[in-house]
Amino acid sequence: MGSATIFFWLQLPNVTKNYRTALTITGIVTLIATYHYIRIFNSWSEAFTVASKDGGDYTVKLTGAPFNDGYRYVDWLLTVPLLLIELILVMKLPQAETVSLSWMLGLASALMVALGYPGEIQEDLSVRWFWWCLSMITFCYVVFTLAVGLAE
Repeated sequence: MGSATIFFWLQLPNVTKNYRTALTITGIVTLIATYHYIRIFNSWSEAFTVASKDGGDYTVKLTGAPFNDGYRYVDWLLTVPLLLIELILVMKLPQAETVSLSWMLGLASALMVALGYPGEIQEDLSVRWFWWCLSMITFCYVVFTLAVGLAE
C-alpha cells in the first residue's frame, strides 16, 4: 500500500490534468490505508500470540491486551467517502453536479460507516441487527444514487 502511494503520486505529471485530483485522492487513500493496516497489525500482534505446537500445528492465544477494532472503522470512515468522491470526479459530470454528489455521497458513506461501528461493538445480536439496518439505509442510498440516479 505504501508503495502504491508513492507510485500514484509519482505518476501525477503523466496523467491528464482532469484526472490529477482523482489520482491524488487515490494516493491519499492508500496512504491512510497503509497507516491503519500497520496499526491493525500491531494491535493484532499485541493481542495474540501464535505458537508452534509439536509437528507444525499452530495455536493462537490471547495475550490479555485488547485488539482494537476501531482502526478498521476509522480507515473506512476516511477512505470510503474519498473513494466515492474519486469515482464522481472521473465521471466528467457538470461541476455543480460533481460538487453536489461528492458532498451527498461522501457524507452518506461516512454516515454508513459511523452507523456500522456501534453494531460492531455490541454483544446483543438484536442490537447489532438494528445498527446494521440503519447502516444499510445509507448504503442503499449510495448504491441507488450511483446505479439509478446517475443513469438518468
